[in-house]
Amino acid sequence: MDMEQVQPYLDKGIELSMTYLPRVVLAVVTLIVGFWIIKRVIKGMNGLLSLKAVDDTLQKFMTSLVDVVLKILLLVAVAGMVGVQTTSFIAMLGAIGLAVGLALQGSLGNFAGGVLILLFKPYRIGDIIEAQGYTGKVWDIQIFNTILRTYDNQRIVIPNGLMSNGCIKNIFVEPQRRVDIEFGIGYGDSIEEARAAIQSVIDNDDRILDGGSFVPNIFVSAHADSSINMLTRVWVNSEDYWQVYFSLFEQVKYAFDKAGVTIPFPQRDVHLFQQS
Repeated sequence: MDMEQVQPYLDKGIELSMTYLPRVVLAVVTLIVGFWIIKRVIKGMNGLLSLKAVDDTLQKFMTSLVDVVLKILLLVAVAGMVGVQTTSFIAMLGAIGLAVGLALQGSLGNFAGGVLILLFKPYRIGDIIEAQGYTGKVWDIQIFNTILRTYDNQRIVIPNGLMSNGCIKNIFVEPQRRVDIEFGIGYGDSIEEARAAIQSVIDNDDRILDGGSFVPNIFVSAHADSSINMLTRVWVNSEDYWQVYFSLFEQVKYAFDKAGVTIPFPQRDVHLFQQS
């Protein structure tokens, strides 16, 4: 093969090199600079989320998601710079994303719910909550589910989609709670003696708060079928709630016995008639 036959191929190679070599060099530089910028963005995002005290699970997931999305966009841009037709590629990615979204619709809803819970914190790990018909301690908050431990040590897994769209009662999130208990006394008993007996129990319990807006109250709340009901309201620190709640039942019974106040129970009189 002589030089005249080779020359067209050389010219074509030089032409292609002059056309695409600058694009390739620019694409490589863009890729390197782009990865460096993405790394800095992710680092800054981590710092910002740490400063905002965002949950570690959510922080890792969000930074990973942003990292993947930015890298995909960078690769698509670089491919377009070297002359690759990206329209069909983007359309294919969109179709795949739509199919995956439809297939994982429930999971995506739970993921969105998990993000909202971790961002707005209606409850935290360690809180006692009531939700979706269950009451328990929040053991873990995952991206898709919330894990509860009930008082009898059962494990309840609730999807975050239900948690973010349903009602949640955070039982002990406030530092103080009010204990409301009704004590029944007989119609023949003295209301003042019953009130004094209950008050003596309150005065002797250091866990019951008394001062400012935390003032104990004892009311006559109802004239029931077989009793006069005395509604007792006292304030306690949240960690003392159950101890005080059960202690009041026991100590008031002792105080009533000592004061001669009866606690009535349902009774029924049966009258027999004899017919000759």
